[in-house]
Amino acid sequence: MDTTIADPLVGRLLDGRYRIESRIARGGMATVYLALDIRLDRTVALKVMHRTLAEDPAFVRRFIGEAKSVASLSHPNVVHVFDQGTDGDVVYLSMEYVPGKTLRDVLRSRGRLPAREALEIMIPVLAALGAAHQQGMVHRDMKPENVLLTDDGRVKVVDFGLARAIEATNQTRTGVMIGTIGYMSPEQVTTGGADVRSDVYAAGIMLFELVTGRQPYDGETPMSIAYRHVHDTVPPPSSVVPDVPPLIDTLVAQATARDPENRPADASAMLVAAVDTHRMLPRESIPPYSTGQHAVPNASQPQPQPSQPQPSQPQPRAAAAPNPTLVVSRTEVLTAPAVQAGQPPARRRGFRPNWFLVTLAGLMVVAVGLTGWYFAQSKYALVPNLVGISVSAAKSEAAKNGFLVKEAPGQYDEKVAEGKVISTDPVAQTEAEIGQTITLVPSLGAKRVTVPNVEGLGQNDAAVKLAEQGLKVGKVTKIANPKVQRGLVTQTRPSIGDRVKEGTRINLVLSAGLVMPDVGDMSKDEAAAFLTQQGFQVQVNEVDDDAEPCQVISQNPRPKAEVDPGTMTSITVSRCGGLWLDWFGKRNGQADDHAEFKIVPNVVFKSVRDATTELQQQGYRVRVRNLTNGEQVRFQRPMPGEERPSGTTVTIWR
Repeated sequence: MDTTIADPLVGRLLDGRYRIESRIARGGMATVYLALDIRLDRTVALKVMHRTLAEDPAFVRRFIGEAKSVASLSHPNVVHVFDQGTDGDVVYLSMEYVPGKTLRDVLRSRGRLPAREALEIMIPVLAALGAAHQQGMVHRDMKPENVLLTDDGRVKVVDFGLARAIEATNQTRTGVMIGTIGYMSPEQVTTGGADVRSDVYAAGIMLFELVTGRQPYDGETPMSIAYRHVHDTVPPPSSVVPDVPPLIDTLVAQATARDPENRPADASAMLVAAVDTHRMLPRESIPPYSTGQHAVPNASQPQPQPSQPQPSQPQPRAAAAPNPTLVVSRTEVLTAPAVQAGQPPARRRGFRPNWFLVTLAGLMVVAVGLTGWYFAQSKYALVPNLVGISVSAAKSEAAKNGFLVKEAPGQYDEKVAEGKVISTDPVAQTEAEIGQTITLVPSLGAKRVTVPNVEGLGQNDAAVKLAEQGLKVGKVTKIANPKVQRGLVTQTRPSIGDRVKEGTRINLVLSAGLVMPDVGDMSKDEAAAFLTQQGFQVQVNEVDDDAEPCQVISQNPRPKAEVDPGTMTSITVSRCGGLWLDWFGKRNGQADDHAEFKIVPNVVFKSVRDATTELQQQGYRVRVRNLTNGEQVRFQRPMPGEERPSGTTVTIWR
């Protein structure tokens, strides 16, 4: 019978938002469905908790809290949680849908993996765990079933916080442990407690399984396996598959130390060690066989019969065996029959070892080991640390250790001085054959580029020329410059020709061309003469107005406008001629009979401050207007020598 069709949730619209399309997988705590979020029109994975959990209020509260914490964990190697909710008796998580397969599926189809490939899967897993550990989160149930490999090669970790939510249920009591037996740390078995180092332990077991095709412990019951996690030391992977590199043995031993204090502090610390291990492994990391699709047996050679596995090629134990998350009593574990450290599982009935083959295999292993020891003693040495010393000293040191040297093209480096070694290939402390060539990469020192000449270019063209030198445009300012066309570069900071660090931002000063001066209230002749002197073409328009005769009452372009040299400027003035006497008489008639008339002093060419003081002492008001932003008075109005009553406003231009 098709279980998907029989599933009552398939086809249901959950919470008025998620239409369940099909069932993807079923686990010990939840079932995963493919669903469509009709509100956002996107495909999601819906994890629905089993009914026994959903009926427990304590679980639902903890589940919601953990879901919120996981939703805040944004990392490219973590399956994103979009939403959580309940619909009647259904408690669910809405998650990112990741098409692909689980790491368990890969182990089923391929068996063990080459060391480098195994690390290339574990490194993003550790990155995801490290991000969670930095936020105080512990996975508690790390295993291949919770690692997804997408069709485009990405690695994603799922089910953060779910085991912790289970701890809140009425089904779990003091003395109960939660997790997957094959990956459970000793402290989880004995105390039920788990911290970031428990995730590190599980990651170490996963790495063991990836490179050997099996878990380190087997047993008749889950309890016997858990007992061995507590009382045995995880064997080195090379004891199961001899060609596993010693570096992998070391990494697994560190991660699976029985005492949590002896493990890496968290997944980030193990990530650093895993990256270093991957860097130091030889690139030729091909297993002697593969159960994957790339294995092509040679038809001309006899194939070993299933009943007689080769000693050097241990068959992965049904690597496809499921690993459900269990909730079991620790008392059962601690009182289970003792299994002595290193004791193999009970022998299956009917097995009859071929002692001749076993003895022959043992002799071959000893012979290979002795041969390897002999060659290691005579032909191999550790690559010395040559980074940071001069190239000449590095060549001498390499020759002293029996290596040849090749110098690669130099590279720029901000930290390593010119002429010193940046890196070597092979890297330091790598075992290499005596007489092998070590490639040195010398430093060219800090890279510096010259600020190019961009004067006279527009801003966009200047940016292109700077980019060609690896530089960027910084702050852009404008300064009036009648000699340079508006919008063109007049200056750079740092200056043209300076040598600066690549990527430096160069500030540009652009010409604002001519800035229209403010000639309002100035006399017609003075305004026309000044504008002509500044390079403008001037047109004067006279109109009847109540203003003082021959006084500028408006101008075009407006003051402070940016214009090009030679721009036509029009000024409008009140009509000149005989009307001036009428205006003056009219102003005198309106003047206060008690106002004291004084001769306006000449303040032209005096400092603005001195001129202001002198005029105010004479009883005049003072208004200052800018022409060139200078410190001296260029013009004044009323003109020097004219009579004006006290309180008259005198305008001065600087």
